[in-house]
Amino acid sequence: MTIRCAFIGLGVMGYPMARHLQQNNFPTTVYNRTSDKARKWADDYQGKAAGTPREAAHEADVVLICVGNDDDVRSVVYGDDGVLAGLREGAIVIDHTTASAELARELAEAVSEQGGRFLDAPVSGGQQGAENGVLTAMIGGDKQALEETDKVLAAYAKTREYMGPAGHGQLAKMVNQICIAGVVQGLSEGLQLARKVGLDADTLIKAISQGAAGSWQMQNRYRTMWDQHYEHGFAVDWMRKDLKIALAEADRQGLSMPLTALVDQFYAEVQKMGGSRWDTSSLLARLERE
Repeated sequence: MTIRCAFIGLGVMGYPMARHLQQNNFPTTVYNRTSDKARKWADDYQGKAAGTPREAAHEADVVLICVGNDDDVRSVVYGDDGVLAGLREGAIVIDHTTASAELARELAEAVSEQGGRFLDAPVSGGQQGAENGVLTAMIGGDKQALEETDKVLAAYAKTREYMGPAGHGQLAKMVNQICIAGVVQGLSEGLQLARKVGLDADTLIKAISQGAAGSWQMQNRYRTMWDQHYEHGFAVDWMRKDLKIALAEADRQGLSMPLTALVDQFYAEVQKMGGSRWDTSSLLARLERE
């Protein structure tokens, strides 16, 4: 049986994710706040564009959402023109937005009341991962719903891990962002020292990247950082949004996360430097600004 999809939100992630659905024989209707972008997507990939989230969800078996933050999710889910107003009995809603665990639990209940099922499934891998269809999805919610939609998610997520009940996907993504923040700061400080003492970057990374110091960030970002190019991925504005969510959850759990809080403030300094849209590796620019 053909699975019909709706995709809500055509940003740098959503646009290619929806493309993968359409190209993998999941007929897809899209909605975007900027309607011209939805129409362009429909023209590009022979899909459909809807005028409201409700219209997009009306005939969908699976409704996928990828927008900015908690408030953005609520704006497309609730109300007379929201997803829930058009949700079919038995449909599955999957939220790919990096948002709070509280929102995920809220949506799980709201979708259930409408006769549907819910998964929170934030993704990692950035724009490049979305373009290439190799994202990682961390998934919470109805496990049976995941089993039924796994082939849908496989269209753009190479790795799909079930983390537990609603909210656990978001909790896993918080851990992901915390780990990235610490690694990028360490890499930035290391590269700053390397430049100061006159080490050759390529030779250095060849020497250390295969050992315990190695990381995805080192392999994929050291050269652009060294060359002071910061237009290669996930923006500082979005990282700060994600770290705010993680720090708020840590506070609810009574946990202290001094390194994460410190790196968050370093990113705030990058924003003040005009780097709001620079990628997260721009922590090095902060160190080298003088």
